[in-house]
Amino acid sequence: QVQLVESGGGLVQAGGSLRLSCAVSGSIFSINTMCWYRQAPGKQRELVALFTSGGSTNFADSVKGRFTISRDNAKNTVNLQMNSLKPEDTGVYYCNVGGHDSDLLFVDYWGQGTQVTVSS
Repeated sequence: QVQLVESGGGLVQAGGSLRLSCAVSGSIFSINTMCWYRQAPGKQRELVALFTSGGSTNFADSVKGRFTISRDNAKNTVNLQMNSLKPEDTGVYYCNVGGHDSDLLFVDYWGQGTQVTVSS
């Protein structure tokens, strides 16, 4: 089965940086999207960054210019580089990978999440 494991979260001062990694194991027939979500305490989960199979990226307005998303095919990881972190970036960050199975049905997978805490 496909499994996603996030790492790289932690505590950082405002203005600092963190690099999150999502290790993907198992096989997916075809990956269409790779993205990062986050959920702050008491708030709804939101899409932070998106990476498509075509190589395009998209970011939430709140993180544009500060976050970048990338993939490393050799290491089979999806990464999120977070710079100039703000306290409002605090939350649990989740990796999500979506694609198609062998029957060409769309499926997606979630990681367990990693905590990011930005102190002011």
